[in-house]
Amino acid sequence: MSAAAMLAHNVYFTLVNNSPQAKEELVAACREFLSNHPGTVLFAAGVLAEDVDSSVNDRDFDVALHLIFESKAAHDEYQDSPRHSEFLEKYGGNWKALRAFDEYVQCS
Repeated sequence: MSAAAMLAHNVYFTLVNNSPQAKEELVAACREFLSNHPGTVLFAAGVLAEDVDSSVNDRDFDVALHLIFESKAAHDEYQDSPRHSEFLEKYGGNWKALRAFDEYVQCS
């Protein structure tokens, strides 16, 4: 991949307490702690679309986080940032599972 490739970081959270309130609390925490980091091109967070269900959909999560960074270096700075660490510390106790996927992307 070229040095100019953007890095997408997608995280899927399965919660211990997956009440609607707990899901919305995690989405709000993502906005507070994980948005607006240097080098972020795109930030999005939300809950599983309950009304979208087909045989190819993976529905084994409650909340999804999507970030695109301008570079791997920007992603690495985000991973080491105090706000990211605070998010992990404050909200990690309610995660039954966390799956992260990182890929180099080209956007148009």
